[in-house]
Amino acid sequence: MDNSNSNSSAPAALSPYADNLLIQNNLSRSKDRFKPLNSPYVGLYVCGPTVYSNVHLGNVRTFLTFDVIYRYLCQLGYNVRYVRNITDVGHLVGDADEGEDKIGKMARLQNLEPMEIVQRYTNDFHDVMRMFNILPPSIEPTATGHIIEQIEMIEAIMKNGFAYQAGGSVYFDVRKYAEQHDYGTLSGRKIDDLRSATRDLDGQSDKRDPLDFALWKEANETHLMRWPSPWSIGFPGWHLECSVMSTKYLGKSFDIHGGGMDLKFPHHECEIAQNVGAYGDETPPVGYWVHGNMLTVNGRKMSKSEGNGFTPDELISGNHKLLERGYSPMTVRFFMLQGHYAGTLDFSNAALQAAEKGLTRLMAAWSAIEGLAAIDVATATAAPGVAAAGEIDVESLRNRCYAAMNDDFNTPILIATLYDGVKWINSAKDGRLAITVEQKSGLADLFNTFAKDVMGLSFEDGSTGADDDRTDGLMALICDMRASAKSDKNWAMADEIRDQLAAIGVQIKDGKDGATWTFD
Repeated sequence: MDNSNSNSSAPAALSPYADNLLIQNNLSRSKDRFKPLNSPYVGLYVCGPTVYSNVHLGNVRTFLTFDVIYRYLCQLGYNVRYVRNITDVGHLVGDADEGEDKIGKMARLQNLEPMEIVQRYTNDFHDVMRMFNILPPSIEPTATGHIIEQIEMIEAIMKNGFAYQAGGSVYFDVRKYAEQHDYGTLSGRKIDDLRSATRDLDGQSDKRDPLDFALWKEANETHLMRWPSPWSIGFPGWHLECSVMSTKYLGKSFDIHGGGMDLKFPHHECEIAQNVGAYGDETPPVGYWVHGNMLTVNGRKMSKSEGNGFTPDELISGNHKLLERGYSPMTVRFFMLQGHYAGTLDFSNAALQAAEKGLTRLMAAWSAIEGLAAIDVATATAAPGVAAAGEIDVESLRNRCYAAMNDDFNTPILIATLYDGVKWINSAKDGRLAITVEQKSGLADLFNTFAKDVMGLSFEDGSTGADDDRTDGLMALICDMRASAKSDKNWAMADEIRDQLAAIGVQIKDGKDGATWTFD
């Protein structure tokens, strides 16, 4: 088993921009310069879904966040082993140590085998990831596929004195661990404060302390998912699964661990305790802890109880009481990229429609690059009324794009920077700005790098970046109709055509050689 934090393929040369990447590290509570343990190899682990129901948009935002991080690290030349697990056992209702397994509960409700539930919702998860152009990880392990390794890790923790058996269950001893280590190092919570805020057990559990958490739970005869172990027929604890799968494929210490903000405590705090409890704390288990924030809807937390939670299908179809209409997957992806991953993001029809217009403008400019008429050199004399090509500084724009992404993967700033390129492209398309062959090539490479490779945007109409002849032909016809109206002095009709186009984000501009159009 290779735990070298590497993929099998040979690494590419690192980009010179790689030295300047800063990541907001929730372990240090500061923005730290990224220094991999074994550069150019990078180990990235992200907590995946518990596959008992359809994917919700909060999941989509989390996995989109780490999709962009994965993409950008690869763009910088790092050889990334990206591990994202599937939780298919052990996640109990309410994220507790008592009660029913979420997958087992759904299996009972639908009168299916638990693995049918797992397969159904794993398939749904993969379908949604493809819908939003979220890349698959390097490895996608399942909890049920690593029962042996989980038993081995429990044995190591018990051998080191940080876990105890109670009946057929095994619990992590948080008090014992805290005598030697800092429990709460990630979340900033103090053990005494946690203890005072936790109710006594009153004999309702075999735990020694309410803060202790299950590593292995004994299963009764009605529990659908259970395995033999040295302690009982049972199942592993939810927190344990990620400790096992991350360290198996990335090593006892690796570079980046990600997940939703809601996992910081207790899930990720427990992972740290388990890793240190099993392997010691000579080196930190994880160098950089990164958490994506939640979604809100019209200022309120997105949740089923609020009645404001959308599934991806509802958002795309518009089949929800809070939606005026449906929105394309790329519109939703672009909307999410307009907010920084660490901040809350508020869904509204107005925000989605604004994102739709912004995406249309960006993609139209990107599409127009290939058809731009270019001159050989920047010093060539431009036609009267045409600005010189020297106004276009592609290299400066490229540096600003990398600077945005190097500032903790700041996609909102990246998008704003790309819009400066959009202005150049539209001016060149309208004949108001000269552009050289080199500048045209540079802009094409820039948009391919940052719009396509880093942000994962794609043309949803099936085009590949070249001008859509049908759109051009249709707009030429509309411009001719407007020119005819003006020729007939039908100013009302001409203005109506202009205003209706402006309402859907198309700007008509009159010039001495006729009208031209651009997406707003």
